[in-house]
Amino acid sequence: MTQRDVFEYALVRVVPRVERGEQFNAGVVVYCRAKAYVAARTHLDEGKLRALDPAADVEGIRAALRAVERICEGGEAAGQAERDDAGRRFRWLIAPRSTVVQPGPVHTGLTADPVAEVDRLLDLLVR
Repeated sequence: MTQRDVFEYALVRVVPRVERGEQFNAGVVVYCRAKAYVAARTHLDEGKLRALDPAADVEGIRAALRAVERICEGGEAAGQAERDDAGRRFRWLIAPRSTVVQPGPVHTGLTADPVAEVDRLLDLLVR
């Protein structure tokens, strides 16, 4: 039997006009404490974005999504989070915020491969 570990994940949502509350999924953040692993994958559907807000700042939103991925990667690319462990980076990313790029609620599951889980969830819930 394959060892499976608990993991947590949250969707990353784009809310082009916060005052309207319309949103769509643009990424996923996965954290597995047992493996000290955190990662994010993002995919911006520009068609959905333009349908909700034709004047949206596409490049600004792409930059915010890339920042989520960089924070998960750690190191210099993570900025102030560079020295934080995987769990602290995950908790910081899932903290509620009122910006165009927002985290969704946290969900849990079991996985034998958290690396593969990130891509599976991106395909299932975002693309």
